[in-house]
Amino acid sequence: MLKLDFHPAGRHFLNIPGPSPVPDRLLRAMSYPTIDHRGPEFGAMGLKVLSGIQKIFKTTQPVVIYPASGTGAWEAALANTLSPGDHVLMFETGHFATLWKKMAEALGIKPEFIGLPGYEGWRHGVQADMIEARLRADTKHDIKAVCVVHNETSTGVTSNIAAVRKAIDAAGHPALLLVDTISGLASADYRHDEWGVDVTVSGSQKGLMLPPGISFNAVSKKALEASKTAKLPRAFWGWHEIIEMNKTGYWPYTPNTNLLYALHESLDMILSEGLENVFERHQRLGAACRAAVKAWGLEVQCADPAVYSPVLTGVVMPEGVDADVVRRIIYERFNMSLGAGLGKAKGKMFRIGHLGEASDLSLMASLTGVEMGLKLAGVKLAGSGVVAAMEYLEAHAIPPLKIAA
Repeated sequence: MLKLDFHPAGRHFLNIPGPSPVPDRLLRAMSYPTIDHRGPEFGAMGLKVLSGIQKIFKTTQPVVIYPASGTGAWEAALANTLSPGDHVLMFETGHFATLWKKMAEALGIKPEFIGLPGYEGWRHGVQADMIEARLRADTKHDIKAVCVVHNETSTGVTSNIAAVRKAIDAAGHPALLLVDTISGLASADYRHDEWGVDVTVSGSQKGLMLPPGISFNAVSKKALEASKTAKLPRAFWGWHEIIEMNKTGYWPYTPNTNLLYALHESLDMILSEGLENVFERHQRLGAACRAAVKAWGLEVQCADPAVYSPVLTGVVMPEGVDADVVRRIIYERFNMSLGAGLGKAKGKMFRIGHLGEASDLSLMASLTGVEMGLKLAGVKLAGSGVVAAMEYLEAHAIPPLKIAA
């Protein structure tokens, strides 16, 4: 038997911004016997899952489900819509925007990476005016797609995707809009159809609360049309055969049967709570977490309050304090994992995840561990973030649960 949980008492607190803790209900669903993925029971479940995931993306268009991580869905979005040598415009908001750019280069696409300069650029969201200006200058329409990250997991910044669509339209440019909402989906408000997104990329291990292993492309009619002439190689990632078989609830390859069981339960949990209620819960927990950071006298990684993420909060360490040392102390002393600073932010900050099944009590436990760890690491705090977060949650209480008699 694998020995992964070596902790002597209690449970491990997984407070990274994904993978998020998997609810017991989903774990139980994954333990059901694997069934015939060509049989009638599977087809019925497949149709229900495909219908439910459209509601999460807020789209009436197809959502393609892959047995892959979010990185696979990135590749699928590019491979289905572009050709070798195509010029794409990408905006640098953090580590994951940077990785998407590297993938584009590896596929033979020519990305142009724009953004605000230096580390400070990783503290702000997408600047739609910069995209509009660049597209206006592209009078020959060489740029085939604009690629942006909705919720940048490395920084805790949620960009305004509606503003990006308005910028593309204002420039009168035909470029496709490709958006990564791997960490935003089912946690931060997202509207594939309303915002005019052509391909939305996401994954299972964040707001959907599943383990890694399922990823998604929500696809517009314009993107489907573009895929007919795209020349990048694709076989496994190809949309058309999958979408055609999905009409009856099946896939052209062996799907992730047991993860689809969990996705079925996740969709039921989210839609039963109500998607808007889920968004409100995440906003509330994010605000409480930031109240704690400010009470400690520390900086939030996101420097623009208009684009604070409801999914995670980046905490910037004072000069001379290594954030990774703080994280290690918290891990060793309190059995809690926090997200590391990535790329330009390495060692400068850590990340607190408050997504998925997160609640008032789970957040308060996390903040207590962080506060104790900061003190043990010798970080001078201005006050108690735990008390500040508790006061925020008390002042913004949610209605009590209605328990049936």
